[in-house]
Amino acid sequence: MLKVLVASSKGGAGKSTLATNLAAYYAVDGKNTVLVDADRQGSSLRWSEKRAAHANAVLGISGLRRDWEKQVPDDAQRVVIDSAAGIRPGEVGDWLESADVLIVPVLPSAIDLEATQPFLAEVGALPRVKKGKVAVGLVANRLKPWTNASQLAVEEIKGFPFPLVAELRDTQGYVLANALGKSIFDYHSESVRSHQEDWAKLLRWLKKHA
Repeated sequence: MLKVLVASSKGGAGKSTLATNLAAYYAVDGKNTVLVDADRQGSSLRWSEKRAAHANAVLGISGLRRDWEKQVPDDAQRVVIDSAAGIRPGEVGDWLESADVLIVPVLPSAIDLEATQPFLAEVGALPRVKKGKVAVGLVANRLKPWTNASQLAVEEIKGFPFPLVAELRDTQGYVLANALGKSIFDYHSESVRSHQEDWAKLLRWLKKHA
């Protein structure tokens, strides 16, 4: 069972979008997948409820309950955890006791980059990360690759203490799919496939830790 924690110290970084699409990818791939929503906004939980009506359903569990791990079925193969918005490093440390990998989405803005640096420094000092028991990967999110701002942000993120494992372009496709309880992995058009390809590096990285 691979447990993936998605966390960010900055609200609005696309954490829930990342978590729901990753969960959907695993479900479409035939894995028994659980999505744990520890964010009080409950976006991921509502998404999983909508998805229940479609093929490749994902079991949604509230991570606000202390006994959430008891709700995870024994046959679960993938668990994706959508952490609370604006989580603190100490709280991340608590969740890492139940995770194998940590994914941190980062937006290409000066404010987000500045807020992420001290967060990553503190995450790097957490015992499970320091001992190499939990791998940490960064995802540059909502990029507009044709702009200088996004290009400069990617270069800056590459200098952070953890590897950049994906560069995801901005698209309304994520928003439209999310509203239906779906993901970009549920569609097969040429335009969607190009965005699916953005995930290839991240998925390979996760596979190494499965």
